[in-house]
Amino acid sequence: MKNNGSDILLEYGERILSSSQIVYQKDDYVFKINEPSDLIYFIDKGSVKLAKEDVSGHEVVKSILSEGSIFGEMALVEEDKRSEYARVLSNDTTIRVLVVRELLDAAKSDQSLFMRVLGLMGRKIEKLDKRIESITSKDSRTRIVEFLKELAVESGQKVGFETLIQNNFTHKDIANLTGTSRQTVTTTLNQLKDKNIINFDRS
Repeated sequence: MKNNGSDILLEYGERILSSSQIVYQKDDYVFKINEPSDLIYFIDKGSVKLAKEDVSGHEVVKSILSEGSIFGEMALVEEDKRSEYARVLSNDTTIRVLVVRELLDAAKSDQSLFMRVLGLMGRKIEKLDKRIESITSKDSRTRIVEFLKELAVESGQKVGFETLIQNNFTHKDIANLTGTSRQTVTTTLNQLKDKNIINFDRS
């Protein structure tokens, strides 16, 4: 599991706070837009998509998360209603749930937990800043390549000299996340494949 600051939070969830573990199936919603924002989530197994709809009703993917990821953190900064939805991408996805109010109350009396909560929000802001910087200052091909590198670091599995990435991204998803077009993503991936830099299975 990725070390993203969730370890101590999960420890508290198991020892002190009210927590539960829920198993979802593909296409289930963990939460929908405008639902109460009072829980925080940890993926033990599987994958989840965070997205919203634009003014035309088209889906805009904000992130696709895998094992070890945390989401729903905006509840920590007093977000009353969800501004996005979380939808499960794979069967038997297992998610642990913590009650935000209990977590914040516990953090008031525990300096270590408080610092972990601050770090959690800091990493989210840093990641958003990097994405904005990438979109505004780098060309399309570079953004796509850096996205693949980041994906490999976050969820890749070393197999010999290569890194295997098991994901649920469509070319449209990658385009949304990198501020490019689906055609640009397809072209770039095919070019990388032709140069034997990557290989992918469309199945």
